[in-house]
Amino acid sequence: MTVGRPRTVFIGTGPFGLEALRALATSHHVELVGILTAPARPAGRDQRLVPGPIELAAREAGLGPILSPTRLRDPRAVAEVLDLDPALAVLADYGRIVPAALLGLPLRALNLHPSLLPRHRGAAPIPAAILEGDRETGVSILEMDEGIDHGPIVASERLSLTGHETAPELEADLGARAADLLVRTLPDWIAGRIESRPQDEDRATMTRPLRREDGRLDPHQSAATLERQVRALQPWPGTFFETPLGRLIVHRATVAPKETGDASSHLLAHGGGLALTTSDGRLVLKEVQLAGRRQMNGEALRRGQPGIVGASVARSA
Repeated sequence: MTVGRPRTVFIGTGPFGLEALRALATSHHVELVGILTAPARPAGRDQRLVPGPIELAAREAGLGPILSPTRLRDPRAVAEVLDLDPALAVLADYGRIVPAALLGLPLRALNLHPSLLPRHRGAAPIPAAILEGDRETGVSILEMDEGIDHGPIVASERLSLTGHETAPELEADLGARAADLLVRTLPDWIAGRIESRPQDEDRATMTRPLRREDGRLDPHQSAATLERQVRALQPWPGTFFETPLGRLIVHRATVAPKETGDASSHLLAHGGGLALTTSDGRLVLKEVQLAGRRQMNGEALRRGQPGIVGASVARSA
């Protein structure tokens, strides 16, 4: 077994892994010898290449070397990582499949996952927890194998949910908890004092990558379902529906009871603002944005576009 401060590679791209990267960089238990991240992607109207949060944070902190191969399955890319002579890899929010060659390090590869595995494996565990109205979630550290979030559990920590969290808020909370759990787990893992436990396959659920169309709000659903959708799908793909004025993006909403005479799938006056009638109640539109315009509250939209009151809302484009 490797002793001392094992040479460690961090593998990650998205914001969930930021606190874990910072924890490894300052850890007395490991030596951070490199960062593997996805390459910069085109963004914005000009499609300029923008590095991911991990690469930006690593550069700002002077960490490196930073490796961002286009194809990690390329043997040359794998060799570049192995040339760092790592004993341990720690992965968080990488977004790509890791080749088997990087899973067989002396201290293996540990994955930080933002759910209580085996529930919500896959690409979108944080939105899934909110969409499904889970009362608790958490973080898991697992020993990676060639399956998707399938390997044995090394450590986990639970978090009760209030039912008001947005996806970015929950991601930040879970990212901090994952980093703290990693710091507490590493000494025993390095010393060989932890025996990982297999996941219960009978309880496994899988999430898929989000698509733009997942953000479409269907007024035939319940108001509570739509409100969870608004919180779960921030910042991307966001949530929206079609109106006579064009697409209306919903940034924040609350639920109110159905009132006598409410016809489903209409925009109605609610207090000084607007609400979308649903199958069982009202989705009160707190913060909205017409496509191509600035964000505003529901009251401002109603004042600026009084004709929108009573408008029918299309179920699909």
